[in-house]
Amino acid sequence: MLPLNCSWRIEMAIELKMPALSPTMEKGTLAKWLVAVGDEVKSGDIIAEIETDKATMEFEAVDEGRIASLTVAEGTDDVPVGTIIATMAEEGEAAAAPAPKASKVMVDAEASVEEQAPSPPATSQPAPSPVADPVPAPSLAAHADGQTGNATPLARRSANFKGLSLSSFKGSGPRGKIVKADLGLPSILSPLSNIAPQMNAPQSAPVYDPPAGVPVESVKLTTMRKTIARRLSESKQTIPHFYLTVRCNLDPLLKLRSELNASLVPRGTKLSVNDFMIKALAKALIEVPDANVQFGGDVLHRFGRADISIAVAIDGGLITPVIRDADSLSLSAIAEQSKALAAKARDGKLEPGDYEGGTASISNLGMFGIDEMFPVINPPQALILGIGAGIEQPWKVEGEIALATIMSATASFDHRVIDGAVAAEIMAVFKSFMENPFLIVG
Repeated sequence: MLPLNCSWRIEMAIELKMPALSPTMEKGTLAKWLVAVGDEVKSGDIIAEIETDKATMEFEAVDEGRIASLTVAEGTDDVPVGTIIATMAEEGEAAAAPAPKASKVMVDAEASVEEQAPSPPATSQPAPSPVADPVPAPSLAAHADGQTGNATPLARRSANFKGLSLSSFKGSGPRGKIVKADLGLPSILSPLSNIAPQMNAPQSAPVYDPPAGVPVESVKLTTMRKTIARRLSESKQTIPHFYLTVRCNLDPLLKLRSELNASLVPRGTKLSVNDFMIKALAKALIEVPDANVQFGGDVLHRFGRADISIAVAIDGGLITPVIRDADSLSLSAIAEQSKALAAKARDGKLEPGDYEGGTASISNLGMFGIDEMFPVINPPQALILGIGAGIEQPWKVEGEIALATIMSATASFDHRVIDGAVAAEIMAVFKSFMENPFLIVG
C-alpha cells in the first residue's frame, strides 16, 4: 500500500539492444562501454564500441536519458543481435534502483488498473484506510489520438513538435509503447525487422582437437574471422561454383599507366594496375549485363550499374569495401577511392555504407607473386575475379614470338544465374579492355 505522503512517479526504461551494424551481422562483440551507470546521454552520443564481422564500430544513442544499467559487460563475445545490452531512463526520470523490501512501490501510470492495484498485505492485521483524497490516475481520454496514451513522454513531445499523429505509428518499446525512434528517426534499436531472411545455414563442419604431443598455440577467433569462416563455408556449400581463366598481355597497359602517372604526378595521384582492372571489370559488367546479376530464389536480380567490391587484407581477416558506379568513374577517381577505402579498412574505420552491397568482387594477389588464384564467391554476389601476377614469358606479339608480361585472371561464377556462354563473353570483354586500355581511360 502507498504511504499517504508519497508521490506517483512514472518509471519508463528504454531498452538498448545489440544493433545489426551490417546486413550479415548476427552476433557482435561488445568491445568497450563509453558510458557508466548514471551518465546522462543525448541523441547522437557515442555510448559503446562494437566489434562486428567487418570492423569495430561506434554505437550511438537515439534517445535522451540517463544510463540505468549495463546488462552486458564490455569484452563479451557473440552477443546476438537484438539482445538487451543496457537500459536507459528517459530524460527527467531517475535511473532504476533496487526497490526496498516494503517501503516504496513504483507504479506505472500507464499500466492497466489490474497492474496498478497493490497486492494485499501478507499480515493478518487489517490495513488502515487512507484518509487523504485518492490520487487520480492519468486520463487517456484527454488524448484525441487513441494511441497517444501508449507512447513515452519523449515520443509525445517529439510528435507534438513535428505535428505527427501517433495513431499511424507502431510501438517497438515495452508493452508496445511508441518510442522516439518509431517516429521515423534512423534507428538501430530494433534491427531484426530490417534484416532480410537468410538461407538456412549449412551444418557446421566437425571440429577436431589438435594432435597429441605436437606443440600448439590456440588463439581465440575474432568475430570477423568466425564470420569469414561461416560465410565462405556457406558459399562453397550452397553456391555451385565454376571457373574460367584468361591470360592478358599487360605490356600496353603498363606503358599507358606509366605515361598517365607522369602527367598525374602534380595532382598527387598514382594509378595502379588494380585501378585499371576495377574499371575494366566494371565496364565489362555493363557491356555484358547478364553477368551483372544476383540469385534471388525465385527471381534473378539484374543490376543497372557496376559496384565493385575490392578485397583488402587487414589484421585478422579480409574486408571488401565497395567502389560504387565504378564503370562511370575516371581512373583517377577510382585510384583515390581505392586508396581512401583501403586506409579506412586497415584503421578499422569503415562504416556500413563503405562495404555493404557490391554487384561483383575483385581480389588481387599478384603483388604477392601468385601465378593464379581461384577465389570463393562473396555471397550474395554471383561473380568474383581473382588476379595473379604479371609474369614475363614468351608470347605472340604482332605475329612474332617475344617476351611479354602476362597476367592470369580467373573468375568464379554462380552457375545458378550465370551460364558458361555468358561467363565466357564477359571474360573475353575483360581481356579486351586489359589489352586495349585506352578503351577504358576516362
